[in-house]
Amino acid sequence: MGARNDKKDGHTHTEFCPHGSGDKCEVMIQKAIKMGFQEYSITEHAPLPPQLSSNYNGTQAGLATASITLEQVPHYLDFATKLQQQYRSQIKINVGFEVDYFADYERWTREFLDQYGNQTQDNILSVHFMPGIDGKYWCLDYNTDDFEQGFKNLIAQPQNLFQKFLRLELSAAQANLGQYKPQRLGHLTLIRKYQDYFGLSQEFNADNQEIINKILMSLKQQDGQLDLNTAGLYKEYCNQVYPDDWISERAQKMSVPLVFGSDAHSILEVGH
Repeated sequence: MGARNDKKDGHTHTEFCPHGSGDKCEVMIQKAIKMGFQEYSITEHAPLPPQLSSNYNGTQAGLATASITLEQVPHYLDFATKLQQQYRSQIKINVGFEVDYFADYERWTREFLDQYGNQTQDNILSVHFMPGIDGKYWCLDYNTDDFEQGFKNLIAQPQNLFQKFLRLELSAAQANLGQYKPQRLGHLTLIRKYQDYFGLSQEFNADNQEIINKILMSLKQQDGQLDLNTAGLYKEYCNQVYPDDWISERAQKMSVPLVFGSDAHSILEVGH
């Protein structure tokens, strides 16, 4: 995780985020400085592929509020870069995106990264959407009702639900997204967000552990990283860090770096 005195928050959001608190990123940075952070990554949700809207069947609000728009990208990058310069004497700020991975839209994602990647320093690749009922995409973390509607055929079989998600994460880890592919996988076990609500709270079985091993091996081969995301600790129905402790321990043994991420969408959540 770097030198012991390197205190970094590698996963944060801004007032550009349509599902955030609206709190000012600048005040979040000021809090991080007061908390003794030396490094802070601004990783706003990158735009979603336009084609997704015709292949999505979840709550429309989940899609509409998931990310910034393509039109906002230049404004966001300008905004974040100005903060980077303004606070450069007090904290190292990285500008980047949390990019959504879709197996169906890898080309679009690669082209987006080719266009904007050279203006970023730190990026995350995450899975927030997964094919569910009717083969269409559904949001994994919008709310419990939407999750139940989209994945009701799998909820009674948690290991099958986990496997579907983890196979997407493995595809993300192995995907060719060009020279600006994000170096870090975000919240590897986000599928656990509603685990207490739906009774999904069980260990991954042997098959799923093997998929996780393959993910870690892929990251190791690419000099990739894992988001040690504490947001799950504060989610009503999750109550644990993403990923599970044993995964973090295995990553450390394999020398896959774990990068702390608060996933802060508000001032309160900075450094959580």
